[in-house]
Amino acid sequence: MPPRKAVATEGQESAPRRSTRISSQPVTEQPKMKKSKAVTKTATKRSAEDDAKASSKKPKRDDDDGLPEIAHIDIGDSLPSLTLKNEKDEDVDVSTLAAEKGVVFFLVPKADTPGCTTQACGFRDVYPDFTSVNYEVYCLSADTPTVQSKWQSKKELPYPLLSDPKRTLIGALGAADGAKTKRSHFVFSKGGKLLNKTMPVKPADSPKLALEFINGLSES
Repeated sequence: MPPRKAVATEGQESAPRRSTRISSQPVTEQPKMKKSKAVTKTATKRSAEDDAKASSKKPKRDDDDGLPEIAHIDIGDSLPSLTLKNEKDEDVDVSTLAAEKGVVFFLVPKADTPGCTTQACGFRDVYPDFTSVNYEVYCLSADTPTVQSKWQSKKELPYPLLSDPKRTLIGALGAADGAKTKRSHFVFSKGGKLLNKTMPVKPADSPKLALEFINGLSES
């Protein structure tokens, strides 16, 4: 009889221990698993939504810009095939400008402003010196052909002006500064190879430095 009581006592003590462990497991573990799944599903859903938004935005920016891909132009590189408007609103193929003679592009931030007018009139005053050594001069800016035409007439500028409103060529030359244009000038040889670039440059110095570089080529 005493041994039976001892067994019964042991069984009663061990049974509550097992039931305590079993009952505690679902209380502590199951909620954690449910929360983990919910978080994972939410994170996955948000990630998919973010990816969809990002992929949908990229084509819109490309379509809105509509810019041709123009590689950066370094010393020794050629003029790209790109069509811009001149001050007469006529199409100009940039790649053909240096077919018969050298070319100087001087870039201005904004037409008919004090600094840009100083630079433009400086090229105007020595324009015959450029043409005498078989170089043509072009003013390049983001202004519209209409604005450029008025400026040309007002200041009696003898050379053509090129309109680059999206700063495509300006950017390829490395002169785009956000929504602004860096004052600069670039000298291309006959055939269209970039020989010299000066950026930044002071308005009054630009025509003088460009001409000095070209004259130095003939002397060397």
